[in-house]
Amino acid sequence: MASLKQQIDRAVSVVRERVSLAPQVAIILGSGLGALAGEVRADAVVPYAEIPGFPRSTVEGHAGNLLVGRLEGRAVAVMQGRAHFYEGYSLADVVFPVRVIRALGARVLLVSNAAGGINRLWSSGDLMIIADHINFMGSNPLMGPNDPDLGPRFPDMSQAYDPDLIALAERAALAEGIAIRKGVYAGVHGPSYETPAELRMLRGWGADAVGMSTVPEVIAARHMGMRVLGITAITDMATGEQIKTVTHEDVMAVAREIEPKFIRVVKRIVREMKLP
Repeated sequence: MASLKQQIDRAVSVVRERVSLAPQVAIILGSGLGALAGEVRADAVVPYAEIPGFPRSTVEGHAGNLLVGRLEGRAVAVMQGRAHFYEGYSLADVVFPVRVIRALGARVLLVSNAAGGINRLWSSGDLMIIADHINFMGSNPLMGPNDPDLGPRFPDMSQAYDPDLIALAERAALAEGIAIRKGVYAGVHGPSYETPAELRMLRGWGADAVGMSTVPEVIAARHMGMRVLGITAITDMATGEQIKTVTHEDVMAVAREIEPKFIRVVKRIVREMKLP
């Protein structure tokens, strides 16, 4: 059986057959936030199905393409959607695309998602910069043998989200006249939405938002030494006090309303980001 490094190399070779541009920044577009891909001047659009080892998303709002091109003059690799733990993939499968994009050259990961708001002071439609996260998925993508060529056995997570990138995101939102929150994201494995008791527990732990993605990708990115910035679209309020039925259709609809603000902020972040 091929090693993880060999699997990554195989996937990289397939992408490089399509495009020679080496991305500087990786961007993962979450549910309902895929329109940013239309802002990319793409040199290549590669369906996940054509990249060895890439898991395919089965969820509405995740197109399943890897775009390599330029956004605001910067070389980027943009994932139009992602696979999730709840779809039956292992966490190692979920983070495999991040490993491939890192091997293609990206040293920065900008990851986005749609999530439920737990903080009582916030509202549906808010954008949130992720300052930290809670891994409540019951597993970790680094389980199993460690390849020291990819990263250390015990990677430090004390600054999972890069402070300089967080400050840049705050400045970008201010410059665009967009109010933005900053808080803690709790990652759960889903696919069911949380019970009121679970939401109260998560808020007691210090979580401001809850979703079913992002945490595994961030762990893998930090394992490989990438700098990470996370942005959440708060698509519903899940405080645990008011019982309200939440549907994926509702989440998608609100995410699309937030999308124009998200695009403006991300474009400015990419444009003003300091890269080596």
